[in-house]
Amino acid sequence: MTEPSRSSPNTNSAGTQAEISFYEKHKKVYIRDVKGWWNNWRWVLVWVTQIIFYCAPWLEWNGRQAVLLHLVERKFYLFGLVLWPQDVFYLALLLIVSAYALFLFTAIAGRLFCGYACPQTVYTEIFMWVENRIEGDRSARMKLDKGPMTARKFRLKAVKHAVWLLISFWTGFTLVAYFTPVNELIAALPFGFSGWELFWTFFYGGFCYMQAGFLREQVCKYMCPYARFQGVMFDPDTLIITYDPERGEPRGARKKGVDVKNAGLGDCVDCGLCVAVCPTGIDIRKGQQYECIGCGACIDACDPVMDKVGLPRGLIRYTTENALAKHFTSKEVVAHLLRPRIVLYTAILSVITIASVWSLAVRVPLKVDVLRDRSILAREADDGRIENVYNLKIMNTTEEPKRYALSVEGMEGAEIVGDRVVDVASAENHEITVVVRVPPDSGKKGANTIYFDITAVNHEKISVHEKASFLLP
Repeated sequence: MTEPSRSSPNTNSAGTQAEISFYEKHKKVYIRDVKGWWNNWRWVLVWVTQIIFYCAPWLEWNGRQAVLLHLVERKFYLFGLVLWPQDVFYLALLLIVSAYALFLFTAIAGRLFCGYACPQTVYTEIFMWVENRIEGDRSARMKLDKGPMTARKFRLKAVKHAVWLLISFWTGFTLVAYFTPVNELIAALPFGFSGWELFWTFFYGGFCYMQAGFLREQVCKYMCPYARFQGVMFDPDTLIITYDPERGEPRGARKKGVDVKNAGLGDCVDCGLCVAVCPTGIDIRKGQQYECIGCGACIDACDPVMDKVGLPRGLIRYTTENALAKHFTSKEVVAHLLRPRIVLYTAILSVITIASVWSLAVRVPLKVDVLRDRSILAREADDGRIENVYNLKIMNTTEEPKRYALSVEGMEGAEIVGDRVVDVASAENHEITVVVRVPPDSGKKGANTIYFDITAVNHEKISVHEKASFLLP
């Protein structure tokens, strides 16, 4: 088997062979700054997501970090809620809710997440803002890159990359602060980080620097799986950013006030601004493309041009395939949004969300694991009764210390020998040894079912009824 080549020979009309490349050479996308309604919303989401991300680790709750997935303690703190590894069920619910929310929003209005809240979009916006402020607008950046390496060019590039690196590694530090308390990280600066803390700070920071600073649209085009399977979640009634070819073609330049119908032209003046502002560098006029992230930049660029030439807005707009083909009004577009798949997604999402909230609301903040001591199956006590030994792991998942009363039932005359009250500190996993004795004639030979009742003193609703087995010889 021969190794596949990146090019293939082709014979031209002169009889000589020419190489035809199978791959298009990457061209750097220089994005033009744009202002408008959709751009404002994109920046609102940038601010909201980054304020939450960067500020959450610094919030305190009951003398500890409010949001913390503590790897060492194996606990997830979310304000007043403390989740343990045994609560992984709630993580599964969160993932299911997120998936159905993504399906729902995509089916209604396309790639909203990609265009406004995806980390790749958010950090690319931040990095481009830095680039614009340091190197200048689109034409200035293109001129700078084409020019020779002068002292000015070196200085501008160095300052830009220094700011990018600062943002990137502060982002990596913030991510690690969700897994290690931020006060411990601050105390460990600059050389006291553990191996994994140092690795993830540089790993995440490095990828942030590389993807938002260099790869940018290539992540959306070639690396992101969502761009590939988004098409299966679209249908003809999904709102997507679309160019209206019936209205816009044939495109061409014209003077303001010219009757486009008599001139044989469509509304598109072929200014190319929709391409210049696109973060993935596509031409929306070529139809729906998987590279389109639905950010609305082309709409913000096109509408002012329509205003200047005296034509109605909406040559590029959020609409549906059916609306374009059947000339729906705005009310008809909205009416077609409520369709079976939307109703199904909404119903499933609502049921799972309500069930998750209800489960958390009625969740008993106490977990108990009962393990019978296998080294001592059963033994006769001094008073003639039979006793079994158990190890109880009592997990207090509240933010305050608790005192628990222990009792046992299920066999006649069963009782706990010794202290029947145990104190457990807040958010602590406490292990104790418990001895249970029963009269020798209180059950059958072999395994008998008993139940441990663990109830918080003065908090009767915090109670666990745990099953165990008692062996009689």
